[in-house]
Amino acid sequence: MDKIPMTPKGLEALNAELKQLKSVERPAIIKAISEAREHGDLSENAEYHSAKEKQSFIEGRIKELEGMISLAQVIDPKTLSGAIKFGATVDLVDEETEEEKTYMIVGEAEADIEKGLLNIKSPLARALIGKEEGDSVEVRTPGGSKDYEIVKISYV
Repeated sequence: MDKIPMTPKGLEALNAELKQLKSVERPAIIKAISEAREHGDLSENAEYHSAKEKQSFIEGRIKELEGMISLAQVIDPKTLSGAIKFGATVDLVDEETEEEKTYMIVGEAEADIEKGLLNIKSPLARALIGKEEGDSVEVRTPGGSKDYEIVKISYV
């Protein structure tokens, strides 16, 4: 299997979520299932079925997190420099609206566009890879084509 690139902060977040699921969520759902069983007939017990469904989700997420963590290739952006690559924090200006945006290019597991964490597999990130400050890029997205100017590149 391919390694999954991520920042140290991304790996830390996955480990924290895994710890929360194993030490808090899993014991709580086991207790809820036990209590629901005590209510008698399981075939008509909505609490039991709901708890079992939640347990299935938790166990699935634990397996998913363990898989991602085992395949993690941690890349510390502080050790990088130069043209845009994984871990770069990029300041862009939309050439049409003059709107400024800042994104950090991260792995799929830690991407969150609302927090400015851009998935390396996204059209924008792919268009930015290898570019320098001052370059213009045209990004083809499902919503149409956009032009951005790269104002600043940093590795924090």
